[in-house]
Amino acid sequence: MKLYKILATACVDYYGTMDNPIDRSYTTTIAQTPSCDAFLFVCKDTQDAQTGLELLSTVPDGFDFTYCQEWGLTINDDVVDRVVLDLRRKAYGTWENQLEKINDDGIDSWKVDQAAVKASLPK
Repeated sequence: MKLYKILATACVDYYGTMDNPIDRSYTTTIAQTPSCDAFLFVCKDTQDAQTGLELLSTVPDGFDFTYCQEWGLTINDDVVDRVVLDLRRKAYGTWENQLEKINDDGIDSWKVDQAAVKASLPK
């Protein structure tokens, strides 16, 4: 997944407004500055260059982790890797749910579902 920083001033341009939202359901916000003037999010795909949107190769200083507060407030590259693994785990579901799908709908249906999940996740 790719890590992005977005300035608060660019959020309306990127996410839209309450009256006219832009679907960004494929992004997951994971951190913010204490003053809420910038946010970090992860996304599978490369985003178009937009004002206030910056592709990052590493986590910058000055952000508090918000994705799962029981993990703490510290965010670094290892925490981002943990978020990606957690998102993948949630997308695929538990083995029990997958086995139930196989038993109820057959292996071919399960394969179709898994292929769709795989296509939606980073390579």
